[in-house]
Amino acid sequence: MDRFHEKPNVFVGEVNINVTDLARSIDFYTNVIGLNVLNQSERQAVLTADGQTVLVTLEQPHGVLPKQGRTAGLYHFAILLPERKDLAVFLRHLLQTGQRFGAADHYVSEAIYIDDPDGNGIEIYRDRPSSEWTWNDGFVDMATVQLDGDSLLAESDEEFIGLPEGTIIGHIHLHVSNISEAENFYIKGLGFQVVSHYPQAIFTSTGGYHHHIALNTWQGVGAPRPAQNSVGLNWYTLVFPSEEAREEAVARLKGIGAAVTEYVTEDPSGNQIHLIV
Repeated sequence: MDRFHEKPNVFVGEVNINVTDLARSIDFYTNVIGLNVLNQSERQAVLTADGQTVLVTLEQPHGVLPKQGRTAGLYHFAILLPERKDLAVFLRHLLQTGQRFGAADHYVSEAIYIDDPDGNGIEIYRDRPSSEWTWNDGFVDMATVQLDGDSLLAESDEEFIGLPEGTIIGHIHLHVSNISEAENFYIKGLGFQVVSHYPQAIFTSTGGYHHHIALNTWQGVGAPRPAQNSVGLNWYTLVFPSEEAREEAVARLKGIGAAVTEYVTEDPSGNQIHLIV
């Protein structure tokens, strides 16, 4: 796996989401997705793959509302596996358990898509080596074509025992209200670069990755923010390589008029981001 989620890059570290039934969600994220519970309380579960690194935190707030349609917020968060064989093991597990899922080959990666019980979108994927990616004029070649499931399954016949060590959050894909406003925030403010375009969507990254953050208006231009206690994204973290890099990002954000309080900010569509080192 290439080193796009290490210094000197800026990348997504953790996602925090609301669910309506914590016990049901813990069952799904442990038995279907293959994460482990690191810490748990009455209304929160902290999930990990390696027993140390927090990847996903589930929250069940008081008065939680079901997932709302046609709003800004989470499209999916993406869990990146270390090797192709790990994705093969996961695919066979889904087939054996009868879970509904989607799949795609994106040229730069192979991906499986699944919703949690509340409709929070999850991508499980593996990257092709970056030496196999095609770049033209600063843009990486990505598409959505049929996944070769037979080839993938032939990669490994190991039994699924959970996601392996080395599993990380690879990227996050967000619904936003306005692409140009989002681009101003993430590019001029946070310092990401646009590396690919889809219809009504942009893909951004640092360090030449195919994307750390994707942004789309597929819920409609002007899509409103979801209710604060509804199913979906509470916040996600961006990991900076140093205090200096974080302070530079804070200065840029304030320079474009974005509020930053105790290293917490939000994009123009209300997606909250914790800036960590």
